[in-house]
Amino acid sequence: MTVSPLAAMRPALFARTRFFDDQVMSAISVGVGQIVVVGAGYDDRALRFRTRGVMFYEVDHPYTQSDKVRRLQTIKARTDGLVLAAADFRNDEVSSVLGSVGHDAGSASLFICEGVLVYLEQDTVMSLLGSLRACATRDSTLAVSLATHRSDASSKKVLAVANARRTTGDTEPWRTILPTEIHLELLSRAGWHVVSVVDAADFEQGDGEGEEEVVQGRSLLVTARPG
Repeated sequence: MTVSPLAAMRPALFARTRFFDDQVMSAISVGVGQIVVVGAGYDDRALRFRTRGVMFYEVDHPYTQSDKVRRLQTIKARTDGLVLAAADFRNDEVSSVLGSVGHDAGSASLFICEGVLVYLEQDTVMSLLGSLRACATRDSTLAVSLATHRSDASSKKVLAVANARRTTGDTEPWRTILPTEIHLELLSRAGWHVVSVVDAADFEQGDGEGEEEVVQGRSLLVTARPG
């Protein structure tokens, strides 16, 4: 039986969604008033988890943000509690962008980086993580997904194979897939202390009908605090 690409991805997407949803609900439950979604794309958590007193700040490329504004207007979505900020992670200082739209660097935040770092070069990953650290209080949390591979494999070859298998490998290539220890070291160098590391495969659920399993060691779900 042939498994479609979408069906093959579904368990991994389920794992990620569950993990980040849990992070948002946990943050709200303890009174965190700022949720920052980095590389938000068409994320809908600001709509699903709308809570009085909680601000959602979504940061993404200017083109994506303008398109999202149009789509939100089309469906007449309530956008109270939501701020969309435009930034090019290669050039813009995200902490400054957030500050310009009302994010309070003196109050606790949950920073979400779901499925975004894999699309960035390593130097951009470092500058982005460092910029988030610069506007994070000691009681803030970073929740991030990391694309990983075995320590004995070549990152360059892993990227080449992965992008060759993707329909958008040419137009939107993955750029950073690293061994676990190197990824965690990048977090530390950017000023983040890793609190928990969970393999996405450990979140796998479902009926298994026509779906592939989440492969162990390919995607990590990490939480960190300012170091």
